[in-house]
Amino acid sequence: MKRGDFLKILATLPLLSHMELQSLHKFAATLSATDTMPLVFFGHGSPMNALEQNEFSSQWQQTGKSLPRPQAILCISAHWETKGTFVTTMKNPPTIHDFGGFPDALFQVQYPAPGSPELAHTTQEIITATEVFADEKWGLDHGTWSVLKHVYPNADIPVVQLSLDYTKGPEYHYALAKELSALRNKGVLIIGSGNMVHNLGRIDWQHPDTGYEWANEANETFKKWILDDNHQALIDYKKQGTPFLLSVPTPEHYLPLLYILGLKQKNERISFFNDKTVMGSLSMTSVKIEKI
Repeated sequence: MKRGDFLKILATLPLLSHMELQSLHKFAATLSATDTMPLVFFGHGSPMNALEQNEFSSQWQQTGKSLPRPQAILCISAHWETKGTFVTTMKNPPTIHDFGGFPDALFQVQYPAPGSPELAHTTQEIITATEVFADEKWGLDHGTWSVLKHVYPNADIPVVQLSLDYTKGPEYHYALAKELSALRNKGVLIIGSGNMVHNLGRIDWQHPDTGYEWANEANETFKKWILDDNHQALIDYKKQGTPFLLSVPTPEHYLPLLYILGLKQKNERISFFNDKTVMGSLSMTSVKIEKI
């Protein structure tokens, strides 16, 4: 890319710090500038969705076809919680089978997508609210690969994971997300993977296709707040009453949604897919945010 073209592109981005500009300049050596990439929150549900051809995995496949092809993916998964914030920096992240009690076939699944040390290091530099530590051990957990196996089945797009600091509250994660905004103009697809409603202790095995009344109420209210850009209510979910406390008994599956909402810009289109509550207490509802 010519220097003049690069400077023109930077002029269209949000105001950045000197550190961010330096980091993006280095990143330009590997990723070219693009239009603003969409954002996606995937309700990932059971790991078995990785193997099954069902209504949810079919929609993941369609979503992959509808998205502009990213140059790299940054995923915030519910299944990587750490004390502090970490980012995977290896060139070849392993496929992690972080579950038990499933058929052997699921443990044989591999998603051999490359990593991106360049994206990882840029992520470390543009986040200033906290130190982001390099990680060479984690890889891609099932919150990431069970979805991406359908979205990008060729596993030919570099993938980096950013961890969830379990010592921090919702407001912190929402604010931290905003520091990633410049990546959207560098061909990076930022995705969150979790579930809006996720209470495994209340799973109803006898009714796999329906949700409890409280789960449906929370799911519908979450969607309304998302459409209304009422992000403060979503951040303050613990103050909203019993349906929300039942729906989010622990925060790890909910927080990836706040990362996607924290990155939303004004006048972007919001759409939902896989909008269904299953097994009583699990919402598969997913969110796509894109430029109009």
